[in-house]
Amino acid sequence: MEKKKVAVPLLCHGHSRPVVDLFYSPITPDGFFLISASKDSSPMLRNGETGDWIGTFEGHKGAVWSSCLDTNVLRAASASADFFVKLCDALTGDELYSFEHKHIVRACAFSEDTHLLLTGGVEKILRIFDLNCLDAPPREVDNSPGSIRTVAWLHSDQTILSSCTDTNGVRLWDLRSDKIVQTLDTKSPVTSAEVSQDGRHITTADGSTVMFWDANHFGLVKSYNMPCNVESASLEPKHGNKFIAGGEDMWVHVFDFHTGEELDCNKGHHGPVHCVRFSPGGESYASGSEDGTIRIWQTGPVTHVENEPLTRNGPSGKVKAVADEVALKIESGLHIGREGKTGERDKVTDG
Repeated sequence: MEKKKVAVPLLCHGHSRPVVDLFYSPITPDGFFLISASKDSSPMLRNGETGDWIGTFEGHKGAVWSSCLDTNVLRAASASADFFVKLCDALTGDELYSFEHKHIVRACAFSEDTHLLLTGGVEKILRIFDLNCLDAPPREVDNSPGSIRTVAWLHSDQTILSSCTDTNGVRLWDLRSDKIVQTLDTKSPVTSAEVSQDGRHITTADGSTVMFWDANHFGLVKSYNMPCNVESASLEPKHGNKFIAGGEDMWVHVFDFHTGEELDCNKGHHGPVHCVRFSPGGESYASGSEDGTIRIWQTGPVTHVENEPLTRNGPSGKVKAVADEVALKIESGLHIGREGKTGERDKVTDG
């Protein structure tokens, strides 16, 4: 009897609590990288292709809701329930600055030119910090109709996007006037908003629906009802011909962008999927879950015979010796110590 073939993801352990946000860097001369935010308070940096752990950013005392890297992968930022956004050196893991807020911070994003950092959270205030003058007070845009859930930059850093936890729609703000210039109407509050790599589309997930919007004229391009309640969606960046979505059914669904037909369904997580993102080249995509793991799925036909033993990082061809690499990272000052450990942890605030 022919054995069933199943998709094999690269399985990334390390977080001890749910993974709530994922962010891929652009492709750099050193490859591309993946940073994850988790309720365990410790964002982690990984090789985006292999999933190999590089380092852990320490210092937060509450759940981390969002994390991101700047365009050159020189700095990382993380937004937390401890009322702080931390700016760190992505090469050494050292903290560069802590931006204090008055309430839980849910989202952060570097500007395209890497000079600014945008934050938002329960205070209903969008803040823009000048990274060339860290002690300067931030610019504030305080007309958000609700607690801010997601933020993003577009139009060469002239426009910012935000969605709210308890208010439907996505708002586009013109930074020349600090005014809302457009609202993208959705059926429910938007839990995920992504600007495509080419800047042409905005992808939103609002529970029952995934929508695609023209990022320049703000018209609705496509709208698809989902088979389950989804929390996150991402558009394939190279060809734009498919998209992924994940949510409460614990599966990662792949759909045709033009027709909405489901092309694939990846099973493996043991809890709801909170975040999904395509890699910058579109050759793989990552999912983060309530079960505390990250899984990296290949876009191509990477399969494995069911019931045969799997290595930690999927097919044996992907496994590589990392002893020298880890030793090098220890010498360079990265924080090496929490990978794979799920024992007693300090109590963190979820927010």
